[in-house]
Amino acid sequence: MAKESMKARDDKRAKMVAKFADKRAKLKKEGNYEALQALPKNASPVRLHNRCKITGRPKGFIRQFGISRIQFREMASNGLIPGVKKASW
Repeated sequence: MAKESMKARDDKRAKMVAKFADKRAKLKKEGNYEALQALPKNASPVRLHNRCKITGRPKGFIRQFGISRIQFREMASNGLIPGVKKASW
């Protein structure tokens, strides 16, 4: 389980990226890189990191479901994810 502060930090970054997205796109289009550098560091979408929605785990993230591999396996085994079942042959 990730620390709550790490989850909060990522949420804060996501909000900042959304806030400055239009401004960043406009400055990039103009080629005004000095003004781009004046924006906050956390306004860059590169600084975002995918995390599991349930546990906050940063590694083993499955984009299609938005959860980590561990949570995915647990939920699939319990039948909580529609259309997914354990393979056996």
